[in-house]
Amino acid sequence: MSRIGYARVSTIDQDLDTQIAKLKAEGCGIVRSEKVSGGSRDGRTELATVLDFLRPGDEVVVTRLDRLGRDTRDVLNLIYECEQREAFVTILDPHVSTRGEMGHIVLTVLGMVAQMERRFIRERQRDGIEQAKRSGVYKGGQQRLDRQRVVQLHNDGLKPTEIAKAIGCSRMQVYRILDSNSKLQRDPT
Repeated sequence: MSRIGYARVSTIDQDLDTQIAKLKAEGCGIVRSEKVSGGSRDGRTELATVLDFLRPGDEVVVTRLDRLGRDTRDVLNLIYECEQREAFVTILDPHVSTRGEMGHIVLTVLGMVAQMERRFIRERQRDGIEQAKRSGVYKGGQQRLDRQRVVQLHNDGLKPTEIAKAIGCSRMQVYRILDSNSKLQRDPT
């Protein structure tokens, strides 16, 4: 029986150290982490690795439920997949586990709250952007990745996984940049 920690932040400029420290303090011998959005499972390779290697009796530990995901259905599907492998899910804050029936009810409610919070964040962001546009101060989102560097590394022969590690992003982001670059080359207008 293993306690496997999973840590996640949404952007590359956010810090995973606090989550990792809490998971190790809780006795997680293995901690997998990634910097990718929790809105869906796309590009969440570390989470997929955790799920693939679960054995009966193992426990997946996260600091908060929204680290697993921000979509209620997705979170419940993740919990279901763990249960199919006879593994458990434990959330540290608030402390809830799927080892008991009450834990399932609480996790369902917390999953719905996480999804609702995500919607509120999007609405506030949209409102802020609209207000900034009306004020004439909106300049658009800041690019977080050096797109030219991604393309150059690809042209130098690096594979997407190697590029993602070198730059500190997900493979999905590398694929998107390479895909948009190839579309620009085909149709530069």
